[in-house]
Amino acid sequence: MIVTLTANPSLDRTVTLSGPLVRGAVHRTAEVLVDPGGKGINVARVLHATGEPVLAILPGNAGDPLLASLETHGIDCLAVETAAPARTNTTVAEPDGTTTKLNEPGSAYGPRTRGELQAAVVARAGGADWTVLSGSLPPSVPDDWYADLVCALRATGTRIAVDTSEAPLLALAARFPDAAPDLVKPNSDELAQLTGSDAVTLEAAAVAGDIDPVVAAARSLVSRGVGAVLATLGAAGAVLITADGAWRAVAPAVTARSTVGAGDSSLAGYLIAEREGLGPSDRLRHAVAYGCAAVTLPGTELPGPGAVDPAAVEITELPSRTPTLPHHL
Repeated sequence: MIVTLTANPSLDRTVTLSGPLVRGAVHRTAEVLVDPGGKGINVARVLHATGEPVLAILPGNAGDPLLASLETHGIDCLAVETAAPARTNTTVAEPDGTTTKLNEPGSAYGPRTRGELQAAVVARAGGADWTVLSGSLPPSVPDDWYADLVCALRATGTRIAVDTSEAPLLALAARFPDAAPDLVKPNSDELAQLTGSDAVTLEAAAVAGDIDPVVAAARSLVSRGVGAVLATLGAAGAVLITADGAWRAVAPAVTARSTVGAGDSSLAGYLIAEREGLGPSDRLRHAVAYGCAAVTLPGTELPGPGAVDPAAVEITELPSRTPTLPHHL
């Protein structure tokens, strides 16, 4: 069983255009899709498509269209009552794969709802192999809530994965090693935030074939207590760093239709491979395969196992020593 927490869920509305987006112009849409969203829910959707037992925990009320959409998708969920319906996030997708995202901040909820969500997560985590804390935090929720949750979950025995960004990510890192999870999944921007590096430089180096800056940045997190770092780098692939080794994945060339949910699909792919008993190189292979499959799909559609080709992902084991970056946090 895997438990996911989506603290700031959404209905994801994807508007697909028949031509390029022109600012100030009137456009006619080619397609509109609406799916349940938020990073933890996306992870749950991919896991569910493989038959993996998963429970999605989120704030939500009876009658909320988000909960109805989760039911339609067959996702087992536990909703904690809150004062307002879920936000709606809008993605504008162009034919060349360019996506423009308009994300609402989400509805605020107070200490009672936050406490009930935390209690629900901790109670269910005791029977879970992994607990995933994923996505942004809504207004009024303290930035360090994920750090609090990691510490609270330690006693349950579950392994903890975190995928977030900006202030919640920095607040989590400020409490390493006590709040260091078993897995973090940063993209290049988030890895730069964590280590004081420059995101453009990290990804540009990776695209040019120089993976050392990314590996050094990821290893600095492992040295601070993180169990594993799955760093996704877009078209440049990904790296996986643990205390025992480092691996790089080169992604196959694909035609991108939408990047929505690609990182969430990568995280789900890693967890699927881990649950199958596969080693770190194959976990990375599956993570990249699921991420690549996601970008080939329209809008908020996410990949099932039939859309994924792990054999197309090239894996290289990296040398055991790479210079580490200084600690900036």
